[in-house]
Amino acid sequence: QVQLEESGGGLVQAGGSLRLSCAASGRTFSSNTMGWFRQAPGKEREFVAAIRLSGGRTQYSDSVKGRFTISRDNAKNTVYLQMNTVKLEDTAVYYCAATHSIVAVTTQNEYDYWGQGTQVTVSS
Repeated sequence: QVQLEESGGGLVQAGGSLRLSCAASGRTFSSNTMGWFRQAPGKEREFVAAIRLSGGRTQYSDSVKGRFTISRDNAKNTVYLQMNTVKLEDTAVYYCAATHSIVAVTTQNEYDYWGQGTQVTVSS
């Protein structure tokens, strides 16, 4: 089992920045990729970004590319999501997830473990 705990959510003004963290514990060696997803009110959960833990290869959704950066600190078993130039439409609950997979990492069904989520609210 892998336990994931997100932190860093909160209220931020449009155009501002926020950094989310996801701390992993348990059988972390079983995970090859970590991802961030988000779910806005009334919408389905969607892929945001993913990072391969070995090598650091990253993927982003088109809606956040160029504004968000995913990174990892393997020594701390922690993955980060740096959110810059946030927009009102970035308001959502952000979830951290882990998977053994290194392919199809934009698909939430590929992920084995999920955190509880952290709320991000962007104000105008």
